[in-house]
Amino acid sequence: MTTIDTAREHHPTLVSFRNVQKSYDGETLVVRDLNLDIRSGEFLSLLGPSGSGKTTCLMMLAGFEFPTAGDIIFDGRNLNNVPPHKRDIGMVFQNYALFPHLTVERNVEYPLKVRRMDAAERRKRVAAALEMVQMGAFGKRYPRQLSGGQQQRIALARALVFDPKLVLMDEPLGALDKQLREHMQLELKALHRSLGITFVYVTHDQSEALTMSDRVAVFDQGVIQQISTVDALYESPCNRFVAGFVGDCNQLHGHVVDTADAYCAVRLRCGAVVNALNVQHLGTGAQCVIAVRPERLSVEPQGAENSVTARVTDTVYFGDHIRLRCSTADDQPPISVKLALGDNARLNGLAPGMPVTLKAAPEHIRAFAL
Repeated sequence: MTTIDTAREHHPTLVSFRNVQKSYDGETLVVRDLNLDIRSGEFLSLLGPSGSGKTTCLMMLAGFEFPTAGDIIFDGRNLNNVPPHKRDIGMVFQNYALFPHLTVERNVEYPLKVRRMDAAERRKRVAAALEMVQMGAFGKRYPRQLSGGQQQRIALARALVFDPKLVLMDEPLGALDKQLREHMQLELKALHRSLGITFVYVTHDQSEALTMSDRVAVFDQGVIQQISTVDALYESPCNRFVAGFVGDCNQLHGHVVDTADAYCAVRLRCGAVVNALNVQHLGTGAQCVIAVRPERLSVEPQGAENSVTARVTDTVYFGDHIRLRCSTADDQPPISVKLALGDNARLNGLAPGMPVTLKAAPEHIRAFAL
């Protein structure tokens, strides 16, 4: 499958995966023919479900795994046979991997001792790294005396202390509670901007990837399905998997009844005909799925163009908006509609059992092959 990159800005390439494959058993490919350029100074997230190959790619870049085939080039140097400690790459793990018997200062100092840096320079760099993550007053403590968020900061300081060109992060916020995780996302993003270091971040959390990244590579079954800026990824998914995995998305089955330029007319199972972007150039008669985001749907008077008739099954209050769950007559999955609280005209009378007409503009509906 061809990797789709909808962001083609010109930045120097720091890392290149060239036709990389990885198999653990000699038969099944966990990573399939990966070709990926990571740009200097960017925040790139590798996003996908468990088993999609994203963590394996990170481990190969870190040196804890080696490619079965292909090459990994870092700053002009082939890494295929280079051990981890000679790659000059910082690493932050989900479990932090701090040494419990060493103080915070000694944990952060460890990469510098491995590199045989003199004591005076080590002290200077450790102090600077701890201040960078707002942990300067905690140098004498041990990891057991720190909260999860504080341990995460120390792990990050240790990864940054030797001024690497590249920092890898394997779901480092996964063990934190929701509020702290969201706070640390913003801190990491701000730190990345201030340092200008290249970050490669593995996550299965699509909201985390969208919040932090310059670009996101979406993995499935060992293949990058799409790599793009976060806005393009969300608004212009290239296939059904990306549309369903990144953000909330309604998907309704039907078949193409007509095509015109960039659009096609799709007859849904409920009988409604809607116009949609013909993303994959489907021909007349092709079975397909249309995908539309909940916030792109509006409740309109009966008979509105490009609409579907449904019935409200539930209303859910989310604080800043209301979610409608609606069903059509053909037993397809429920349709989710996101309505702002201030839009009283559309909210009045939308109780369970009420019929509704749901409309979206053709440019916000995408047709994908089954």
